[in-house]
Amino acid sequence: MNITLISTSTIPSQKANSIQVMMACQGLAELGHNLKLLVPGGEIPPFDSLRSSYGLHCEPFNIEAIPCNPRLKRLDFAIRTVRRAKQNRADLVYTWTIQAAVFASLAGFPVVYEMHDLPSGRFGKRWFGAFVQRKKPKRVAFITKALMERVLQQFPALSTSDCVIAPNGFSVQDYQDLPDVASAKRAMGFDAGLLASCSGHLYRGRGVELFLALAEAMPEISFCWFGGDPSEVERRTAEVAARGLENVRFTGFIEKSKLPLAQAASDILLMPYGREIAGSSGGNSAAICSPMKLFEYLAAGRPIISSDLPVFHEVLDESSAIFCEPDKLEDWVAALRRLQNDPQTAAEFSAAARERSAGFSWVERQRKIMKGMAEETYAKNKND
Repeated sequence: MNITLISTSTIPSQKANSIQVMMACQGLAELGHNLKLLVPGGEIPPFDSLRSSYGLHCEPFNIEAIPCNPRLKRLDFAIRTVRRAKQNRADLVYTWTIQAAVFASLAGFPVVYEMHDLPSGRFGKRWFGAFVQRKKPKRVAFITKALMERVLQQFPALSTSDCVIAPNGFSVQDYQDLPDVASAKRAMGFDAGLLASCSGHLYRGRGVELFLALAEAMPEISFCWFGGDPSEVERRTAEVAARGLENVRFTGFIEKSKLPLAQAASDILLMPYGREIAGSSGGNSAAICSPMKLFEYLAAGRPIISSDLPVFHEVLDESSAIFCEPDKLEDWVAALRRLQNDPQTAAEFSAAARERSAGFSWVERQRKIMKGMAEETYAKNKND
């Protein structure tokens, strides 16, 4: 299919929404679709540069920057990109931007609209309500069942047949043939001792305070946090020095192509989320989130200790992770001690995690989202 994708994410960027867009594109490209991604901004770097920073494995696809005026709240961007989709003779529009979803549907396109949060803002519910009312072929892809259920409560007119649950994923190529822990440690230049790590940004609710408290309580274990904006990494590194923690390191951003090796070098992978989780634009996603690190951790095949948030149980179970209350340090210490002192248990969790990762690749995710849309598009073209 000839697919025009529309996103307001910045390309390139280290933010999760930018990575999610590019991983979705990779999955669609691997399925053989012809893609054109439209994003706001100026010049787009060469694809080989993006391949390195995003860890892309697919054949190059077209990315075009569309000028827009931020004061118009995405309206001009949505209109211009839908016009470009018509010029491209797109079979389908795939978007993360609700205004583009509405305008594309009005223009007669079948639309896939991917949702990572509840409709918000002054007009967000109105825009989504307008999209729900459209009779043209559409698909709403939700990253969690919890998010879908909340949206269906708010918008009972949305047909469940137009909905699909599609969590985030991982790139299979990145996690094939990873070395054992000792070899990965040597490749990364890490010490041979036990290492517990966390990947991702350092936003509020990601568990940095708990991470540091664990390091303070267990000085014999090394703790490493892969990721984070430079200013926040600098602030946390200064805090570590002030607290005299010699077993903690904040690496800052690691290119996605190199992150699997860092995770493979970890004996234990941590998801110490709080009961409130902020994203790059604020808000609280604790009840509906689908962290990319969750799927990467599973694919890395290392024991996982996770905050016991209900939404994580959509993917994890008691065999593939140890769950701890977010605000109970003693539970986390006990979980780490259990894995530290019982290599057999750690190995069982590792094997269960790797087995649980099956089916969560980006390409399988996009296959699930697109299932049946080719038939919908054929019907649309026939009617036209």
